[in-house]
Amino acid sequence: ICHQSTHTRERPYECGECGKSFRKKSLLICHQRTHTRERTYECGECGKSFRKKSLLICHWRTHTSEQPYQCGQCGKSFRLKSLFICHQSMNTGERPFKCPECQKRFHSSSNLILHQRIHTDERPFLCPECGQGFKQSSTLITHLHIHTGERPYECPQCGKSFSVHSSFIRPQRRHRMHTGERPCKCPKCQKRFHSSSNLVLHQRIHTDERPFLCPECGQGFKQSSTLITHLHIHTGERPYECPQCGKSFSVHSSFIRYQWRH
Repeated sequence: ICHQSTHTRERPYECGECGKSFRKKSLLICHQRTHTRERTYECGECGKSFRKKSLLICHWRTHTSEQPYQCGQCGKSFRLKSLFICHQSMNTGERPFKCPECQKRFHSSSNLILHQRIHTDERPFLCPECGQGFKQSSTLITHLHIHTGERPYECPQCGKSFSVHSSFIRPQRRHRMHTGERPCKCPKCQKRFHSSSNLVLHQRIHTDERPFLCPECGQGFKQSSTLITHLHIHTGERPYECPQCGKSFSVHSSFIRYQWRH
């Protein structure tokens, strides 16, 4: 019955608290714990508790350093099965998870779920302090630092600390620029980069992946900044204004070229 519901998209088990529905009763029970904050599975090592037994098992491996999932191609091993599957599909280039909305494919189901929130605008991770919703748990964790004042990211070179990981990465990149360190290597062409984000951008040259889609015309772009610039075509917005003569531009590079002529 559960398998058949994957074809019919039937979700007979509905949460009385928020109305969200599920294919399996076990998934509904697990979901209901998000409302009651019930965490029945406790780690005997550190006392941390979890809603699901499988999450406790995964967490336990942080104490034992166990990595049971090993890649047959490169020998790399993983603590989580999901990371292992994602790694394997990266090796083969396989993208078995397809978005039913736009047909885009992904290496892992978790990446597909994240992507689908672009279409649904679902924000399931709510801040307990202010109620703001987020699409990813990592974004919520970063947001919480605003309320707590926590600055967990400290630069080992200069001691400066940051509440947001991306802000921490920026000075790290500057340090690497000075030292010439390029720790992130492209597996396709062996080119090296200062940061993982630059590597991800570079890899799109090989894959021609264009994850940033225009909601108006459907055109895809490799970088979010290029999509933002493209949207000005549809909106007619010209946000770059010359302070000397008042002429405005929709594209930043056109604005810069014009500035040079002054």
